[in-house]
Amino acid sequence: MSERHQQVEQAILSRRERVNEALPEELPVTRPEGLYEATRYLLDAGGKRLRPTVLLLVGESLLDVDPLGADYRAFPTLDDGEADLLSAAIAIEVIQTFTLIHDDIMDDDDLRRGVPAVHKEYDLSTAILAGDTLYSKAFEFLLATGAADDRTVAANKRLAETCTRICEGQSLDIEFEARDAVTPDEYLEMVELKTAVLYGAAAAIPATLLGADDDTVEALYNHGLDVGRAFQIQDDLLDLTTPSEKLGKQRGSDLVENKQTLVTLHARQQGVDVANLVDTDSVEAVSEAEIDAAVEALRDVGSIEYAQSRAQELVTSGKENLEVLPDNEARDLLSGIADYLVERDY
Repeated sequence: MSERHQQVEQAILSRRERVNEALPEELPVTRPEGLYEATRYLLDAGGKRLRPTVLLLVGESLLDVDPLGADYRAFPTLDDGEADLLSAAIAIEVIQTFTLIHDDIMDDDDLRRGVPAVHKEYDLSTAILAGDTLYSKAFEFLLATGAADDRTVAANKRLAETCTRICEGQSLDIEFEARDAVTPDEYLEMVELKTAVLYGAAAAIPATLLGADDDTVEALYNHGLDVGRAFQIQDDLLDLTTPSEKLGKQRGSDLVENKQTLVTLHARQQGVDVANLVDTDSVEAVSEAEIDAAVEALRDVGSIEYAQSRAQELVTSGKENLEVLPDNEARDLLSGIADYLVERDY
């Protein structure tokens, strides 16, 4: 592991610890206990906290403070005020968790982060309520940053629009499962809506709360869109190549469920019968040998390499948008995280 990679992982770990420490305070298990236990279940199960890390690092770079050198709860703004960036970071993380709970329900997935999905651990009704609770709590947290009123409104507008886009992307993802003729551009649009917009929000919202100008906010949003799309492409690749125990869910599940990805779209263009690469429509029944053979077929026609190349192009574009930030250690770490998103193996 390179020194830069170690620095990036340490930056993520350090900020993940800050978020994890704050979660019980922000989201305590109160009455009704069953609801709030389910609400906290996936948050307590783990997660890299990449989006909150991006949010906190954007603030550190924008204000040109030493990484971890300022109080996130009373973070300085560009006009000598203060804002609670940790509350904003938690808002982003609970929205991410809300989407995972509902995504698992729609896909009827058994595992998430190496533990039973919320609707499997509890029940369907409780899981739906837990997701809805996280959704509404996120806006409460973002309203509690203490930023100027106009900035608070703008940040909440961004988050609300982001949630709408995520639902649109999820709907397209479901629609694509029943279609053979999906283009790479349609796929990238779906990925932008379903996944990338939350990275965009994570990068843009701290700039809004801290008083950055519109051009800076939009450049950071575009940074998040690019690296968020790259993240999803890498996630699709990992679904094929990372062992199930490391991935936290069944390897190859996207392929079994006929989900459209950049890999499979490219393979179809090369004449591969993607729908019949595995001889089952059950995630539980698919064998490791079947997945291995399918991955080899995809690799042989260049589809794995194609997806890797597109992800790298998006990361390069995303890193260029960081030039609106001061040249400092926090910006360098953001650039390193962009690289990490397409280099990670889980």
